Amino acid sequence: MSAGPASGRLEDRQVRAMFDRIAGVYDLMNGVMTAGLHHRWRSRAVDLASVSAGDRVLDVATGTGDLAIELRRRGCEVVGSDFSEEMLVRARAKEPSVTWEWADAQALPYADDAFAAATVGFGARNFGDLGKGVAEMARVVKPGGRVVVLEITTPTKPPLSTFFSLWFDRLVPLLGRFDDAYTYLPASVKRFPDARALGGVLHDAGLRDVGWVITAGGIIAIHHGTVR
Repeated sequence: MSAGPASGRLEDRQVRAMFDRIAGVYDLMNGVMTAGLHHRWRSRAVDLASVSAGDRVLDVATGTGDLAIELRRRGCEVVGSDFSEEMLVRARAKEPSVTWEWADAQALPYADDAFAAATVGFGARNFGDLGKGVAEMARVVKPGGRVVVLEITTPTKPPLSTFFSLWFDRLVPLLGRFDDAYTYLPASVKRFPDARALGGVLHDAGLRDVGWVITAGGIIAIHHGTVR
């Protein structure tokens, strides 16, 4: 399949350029597309990370930093990394007490066992190589620490599947008139592994006790696994 917004596949440089371009409206569109519920889902992801105050935690593909900021609210020492500098500009303005750093999720510039946990919220589907990105997250976490992946998933049962199809297949792509990022979004969700397959990716990355929570009526999946 050729790369492009409609296919849900872009080269890494295209993904970076896309997020640089939409950084200024990213928070607004997140709120609109999730009815503001994304903060609740991020809070649940932090719960599943099983971290304590004082733990050093990495949030990968942090975007404008909402998940990293939730970790900071729990008293963690947080590094939020992203390869979009424009996203990081917005994150730094929100919360100066988090360490915001440029980094490629598929080649993290951190030592093995450097963090108590690693998280990613709505960024894993943008990894050019999903398995490599998850494996990198596992590499930098200490044995016994958790890797958590929060992502949109496709519901399979009505009425949510019907609503999801209407929203993501019809309404969100209309925003593509303003920016083709919103054509890419629903396509990237469709091509992303379902919950069971994503669990297999975590297992293949060397994580044990892999599990996941499906919430928001089947639209959101939060995966977690423990580093061996």
